[in-house]
Amino acid sequence: MAQRCFLSAKIHGATITCAKLEYRGSLSIDSSLMKAVGLIPYEKIDVYNLDNGERLTTYAIPGEPGEICLNGAAAHKGQVGQRVIIASYAWFSEEEALSYKPKVVIAGKDNTVDEFLECDITLDF
Repeated sequence: MAQRCFLSAKIHGATITCAKLEYRGSLSIDSSLMKAVGLIPYEKIDVYNLDNGERLTTYAIPGEPGEICLNGAAAHKGQVGQRVIIASYAWFSEEEALSYKPKVVIAGKDNTVDEFLECDITLDF
């Protein structure tokens, strides 16, 4: 059976706290935010900069409390204080997708969990 790619986890509106060009790559994410959406270390993620439109693909690593840090080449894609969306995706069969619920949080001040969103797949279109 064919599979389709769906959103599996999303952190919306996190604020970049640092950028380290000489680090060897990835995005450091506050580990409590990672746990909240089920991201695991070295999982592939996409990062969408809300302020400048830049997009990149990298992997997640646990960061310090409140940390969202662009590392390596990603450091060119944003500046401290800009907001980003962090997303991961997973492949599901149609049957699996209809019962799956992505984990989505809205980041609040200091990159804490401000709100959990309920996401359901509906076919009312």
